[in-house]
Amino acid sequence: MIELTILNWLLALLPILSIVILMLALRWGGSKAGAFSWFLAIVLSVFVFEAGFQVLAYAQIRALMLTLDVLYIIWMALLFFHVSNEAGVIEMIGGRLNSLTHDRTLQGLVLGWLFVSFLQGIGGFGVPVAVVAPLLIGIGFSPVQAVLIASIGHGWAVNFGSMATSFQTMIAVTGIPGEVLAPDSAIFLGVSSLVCGLLVAWLSGGWKGLLKHSPLVVVLAALMSVVQYFLTTHHLWTLGATVASLCGLLVTVVYLQIRRRNQENEQSNKPPEGLSLGWVAFPYILLVGLASCVFMIPSINQFVNQVQLSLTLPEVVTGTGLITPGGETRPISLFGHPGAILAAASLISMWIYARLDAYKSGYVSRIMKSVVTGAVTSSLGILAMVSVAMVMSHSGMTQLLAQGLSDSISAAYYPLVAPLIGMVGAFITGSNNNSNVLFAVLQMQTAAMLGIPTTLILAAQTAGGSLGSVFAPAKVIVGCSTVGLAGQEGKVLGKIILYGMIPIIVVAIFGFVYLKISTGI
Repeated sequence: MIELTILNWLLALLPILSIVILMLALRWGGSKAGAFSWFLAIVLSVFVFEAGFQVLAYAQIRALMLTLDVLYIIWMALLFFHVSNEAGVIEMIGGRLNSLTHDRTLQGLVLGWLFVSFLQGIGGFGVPVAVVAPLLIGIGFSPVQAVLIASIGHGWAVNFGSMATSFQTMIAVTGIPGEVLAPDSAIFLGVSSLVCGLLVAWLSGGWKGLLKHSPLVVVLAALMSVVQYFLTTHHLWTLGATVASLCGLLVTVVYLQIRRRNQENEQSNKPPEGLSLGWVAFPYILLVGLASCVFMIPSINQFVNQVQLSLTLPEVVTGTGLITPGGETRPISLFGHPGAILAAASLISMWIYARLDAYKSGYVSRIMKSVVTGAVTSSLGILAMVSVAMVMSHSGMTQLLAQGLSDSISAAYYPLVAPLIGMVGAFITGSNNNSNVLFAVLQMQTAAMLGIPTTLILAAQTAGGSLGSVFAPAKVIVGCSTVGLAGQEGKVLGKIILYGMIPIIVVAIFGFVYLKISTGI
């Protein structure tokens, strides 16, 4: 292992620091900044950390396999979203939810907390804010308010959203089984859901709306937290955010219907014309059903996971003596993968909607064009960021950073720092997924050196990344693009950071207290 000095530690930090500078100061995109930082990491690996060609080659192979695993979900999640959106399903869902009440706070909670979280569960990647913000404007919220509410509202659902892409990436890069990581992660994100809900209530209706509806927010947050915890601790983390937010939506709809009957003077809006409610919900019901069958029925699970793609790599050693053990890369199941489930649900739903004449002529080309447009740039960015992380890990840079952190921060106070590291990663890269790629191994190794529970620190990492991703510049730009604020993102970004830091601070304090209670450290 290379000697820990201030110079070596700063050199190890340089690839990550370059991402920060290039993306924030020079406004480079994630793919461009990632590519530059990858090249910088390779140069440092060769000339400072003594990583030879073999070490770097196998690091890149691992990066490519991990990238394919993640991109399988991203591309199919976007396909699933656009199959539904092309049929007008997203607009109809928003219209039907809006017809239930005229109460501003309740409208904000339904669309800007529950519905946006549901969209994050099944889609994500900046799409939820872009979809929900215009719906909020349509019922009277200002553009800035709409983007702010939708951004803050879905932060808790990012980790287990998008078929748990971020969580599965954390499993892949750390090598820790999902059933081990899930409990603490679900607890941290459960706390986050309550804070996000209370913030949305305040942003929608002020102090009056918050005080009036805070009991409802507490009940819904508790319900969604329990559902998410149950699913994620029973190997169904791919459905954690989706089903949890769906349960919150269903309970709220029932509550609003009862409330409307008791308020004779309140007139509801006429629900939008189009597909019946059953066909509107069909893709999501199908997705949940398929995923449940694949992950909960052993015979089906075994059958669909027969074909897997993986590579066996040898042990490699750097000139400084750092050993990266050999073994198989994380296997990619071609038919049992979350991406395969999304693809099946997408194709079946597309066939059904075509037979129902829900599409206009040329729908296939429009759907595919939307998928490609949304996925190409993010795919290049993910490959670049994963490559940076793998090069840093194989050359010893990540380990050196972990050692430096463990030597400078006491075990008792590290939970206060861990969510902030996750937040920084998500802010600079645009996603919790990339934050976990960059920092999960670092956090894991630091926790081990400090002698504190690894699962707790990784939960703080991914919770901080989830919440921090909502004010990543890339996501803010996407949200502003659909509400007429293109070119004015600056005035939105500052407010999102201001309010978005609140749940992160709460999570940091919770982690500090949680460590005290659970271990006495």
